[in-house]
Amino acid sequence: MKPTGKSLIWTWSSTVFTAALFLPIIAIAYTSIGSTDDIFAHLMSTVMPTYIFNTVLLTLGVMLLSLLLGVPSAWLMASCKLPTEKVLQWMLVLPLAMPGYIVAYIFTDWFDFAGPVQSTLRNFMGWGAKDYWFPDVRSLYGAIIVLALVLYPYVYLLCRATFLEQSASLTQSARLMKCNTWQSFYRISLPLARPAIAISLSLVAMETIGDYGTVSYFSVNTLTTAVYDTWLGYSSLNAAAKISMIMLFFIILFIGLEGYSRRKQKLFQPNMTSSNPAKLTLSGWKKWLALTWCWGLVSIAFIFPTIQLLSFAYHYFEQSWNEQFRLYSINSLTVSISAALIAIMVALTVNFRHRLLPSLRSESVKKMASMGYAVPGTVLAIGVMVFVLTLDHGVNDLAVAMNWQRPGLLFSGTIFALVFALVVRFSAVAIGSVESSMKKIPPSLDMASRTLGCTANQMIKKIHLPLIRRGVLIAGLLVFIESMKELNASLLLRPFNFETLATYVFNFASDEQLELAAMPAVLLVLVGLVPLIVVNKTLEQAR
Repeated sequence: MKPTGKSLIWTWSSTVFTAALFLPIIAIAYTSIGSTDDIFAHLMSTVMPTYIFNTVLLTLGVMLLSLLLGVPSAWLMASCKLPTEKVLQWMLVLPLAMPGYIVAYIFTDWFDFAGPVQSTLRNFMGWGAKDYWFPDVRSLYGAIIVLALVLYPYVYLLCRATFLEQSASLTQSARLMKCNTWQSFYRISLPLARPAIAISLSLVAMETIGDYGTVSYFSVNTLTTAVYDTWLGYSSLNAAAKISMIMLFFIILFIGLEGYSRRKQKLFQPNMTSSNPAKLTLSGWKKWLALTWCWGLVSIAFIFPTIQLLSFAYHYFEQSWNEQFRLYSINSLTVSISAALIAIMVALTVNFRHRLLPSLRSESVKKMASMGYAVPGTVLAIGVMVFVLTLDHGVNDLAVAMNWQRPGLLFSGTIFALVFALVVRFSAVAIGSVESSMKKIPPSLDMASRTLGCTANQMIKKIHLPLIRRGVLIAGLLVFIESMKELNASLLLRPFNFETLATYVFNFASDEQLELAAMPAVLLVLVGLVPLIVVNKTLEQAR
């Protein structure tokens, strides 16, 4: 279809939106290639090798532990009959709703020297302080355990979906060849799940590299903490941008390795999938071992921390339910609703453009608008800061040239920078949801509306929007919830004297006073459950 006057509006508006979303990434690269200042040179000659080593070790450790936790759980839920499996398949996803720094605080409270675990050991065994050794939870290895417990659901979700889609005839053939359960899993199910494992581990790696709350609380120096220290401590945007480019290098490396690892792998087995695949019936010690594994994992990663949070919220209700909580809730709602509405606008624009004028260019525009999701929030915040500071300088220079009063920091000194960062970060979620809904509309409806004389705008208004409104609602909801929980960008881009619920809770956790912010912490966890319910429900419907 050739572009007309009306469709050109969608073309230009989607191009403008995409350019605005992509500019922060360009800003990071442009700032990083500038002259190296003394701060970055000093960091490179002293602590940067340690930061890079810690980042690599942390990422590899979290990936390995997430793999060991996620794959067995996914296979048990997809292939075995277990009591309470209907509940477990939902519960195993829930740790993803728990912010890592909250789990870090709770684990420290439990396992520290004065915590209940060590106190009970000393009282029961009659030990003194120097009579035993206990691992330090506030360490790199503690950070690996905490992050793996909250990130393994990525592996669990994608691998479980893959195991459910695998053809039952393959497993049956393996049994006819006298393969036992372990051999069938190792030789058939696991190799077929390699693409899902690679994708999920790349997601785990990106989340780990971008994490600030957990590593900061555990005093583990990584590239993310280096960005914060460099920008907030030394006010060196150039050095922060260079460190951000190092982080981007690792992100691109993991994404590239994920694609390279399965470059020659092709799967053609979904059409063979049995509608009622037979599940293994476990009994005896195998059944109890599987139940202990799954329920133990859920309990440690979600149930016990949630009970602890609810206990804090109950005992410190009066201190938590205060004017600050209400004010910061309004701040979070304002920022998150604004980001959700703008992200929906972006998603509708780029998807409608591709629907009206499908081409390689429109597909590229859609992918570019979604690239912010692959960039850690810390790195993205630096790019947004460079971009909005440039806008502020431009506006103020123009005001001086025109003899007007200087407006000040219109962009970097308001919530504009934070909302913009959230839109760049989470527009991919909205674009994917709207695209999924739009693909279900048959092209014949478009052709029929054209035959009846409808213009492009009329077709969108009367046909597309009513049919995709559920997808639009889900898109807005997901962006809203992700924005409510976002910590990294909020810490760097919030205006002075402006707090969100995420920064409010993190500040109390950093001061060893999470119990005083238990109410907003519980709210963040409850909010985080919503997208998990949506994802799990979608998985069940797809099955």
